[in-house]
Amino acid sequence: MTSSPSVAEWRISSHSGGGNSTCVEVALNVPGVVRIRDSVDPDGPVLVVSPSAWRVLTSRIKNDDV
Repeated sequence: MTSSPSVAEWRISSHSGGGNSTCVEVALNVPGVVRIRDSVDPDGPVLVVSPSAWRVLTSRIKNDDV
């Protein structure tokens, strides 16, 4: 299994606010991890979480429970 950022395929998260300045990008193609970054700073830090943690986070966002 590789977790190299260079193999990550980034896309704008459907959970982003929709504005150009507040977009979150996610990469779901690396097995076992979800990578999250700020689309405004693609060379900046990347948060790496488990798929289950991503599901919990997005569920809480959908339910306005953050």
